Amino acid sequence: MNSVTKTVLAIAAAATAIGGLATPAFAQRDPAYAAARSAGQVGERMDGYLGIVVAETPALRRIVNDINIKRRAVYSERAKATNATIEEYAFTAGCQAILATVSGEKYQAPDGSWQTRGANAPLRDPRCP
Repeated sequence: MNSVTKTVLAIAAAATAIGGLATPAFAQRDPAYAAARSAGQVGERMDGYLGIVVAETPALRRIVNDINIKRRAVYSERAKATNATIEEYAFTAGCQAILATVSGEKYQAPDGSWQTRGANAPLRDPRCP
């Protein structure tokens, strides 16, 4: 096993250790976030951050910015602990978050398009662990 593979596996393990999702628990308790997510207004991006899927509003921008700032703080802390870059950790967390979407939720496909999760597994980047 090479060092890159070991790093990716360590990042995946750490991402799973924070709940299996890139979304911290505090974000999931926000009713505005939950409503935007279930309405398909926001979705999981491949880079580990939340994205706006529909026409942007100030309220959606506030929700997304707040969550992404918190995610970046978590990613920074976890990246240091796993000897990874923030980008590597965020990407792996994004893979996990996309995998954890449920039917009806939005996510970003490898080609950059927004998809709605159906009954089947979501389309994920081939580099995902």
